[in-house]
Formats: sequence, structure tokens, C-alpha cells
Amino acid sequence: MSVKKFIKQIKKTLGIDDFEKKSKKKALKLLLKKLKNRQETLKKTPQKKLSIKEKKALSEEQKIITLQIKKAKNILEH
Repeated sequence: MSVKKFIKQIKKTLGIDDFEKKSKKKALKLLLKKLKNRQETLKKTPQKKLSIKEKKALSEEQKIITLQIKKAKNILEH
């Protein structure tokens, strides 16, 4: 038996074929958590003290974060 076949057989019997998927989902969950925290901090920033450029940059950042959160949730569902 070759080494590759042996490793495949061991992975199959132990059920660790989805190891990479699990680690990617875990990383995605951590990223999602960070995005949600950043979104909350952006919501709490005082809008009145910002200039027009800063307000525009803030709203763009909020849109990007919202889009990324939607993408991450979609990936986690599948």
C-alpha cells in the first residue's frame, strides 16, 4: 500500500476529510465577528462632528462592511 492510499484511508476512517472546510468556516466566523464589532463602532461615532468628506468615507465603509457581512453569512449557510 502506498503512502497516499494509506493517508486517504486513515482520513476516511477518522472522518477528517472536511478539516480544511471546518478551519475555513472557523476563520470566517471570526472575521464575521470582527466585522460586526466594527459596524457597531461605526454606528456609535458622532456624526455631527465630522466633515463632509469624513461622513462620506464613513458611509462608504459602512456599506462595504454590510456587504461583506452578507457575503460571509451566505458562505456560512452553504
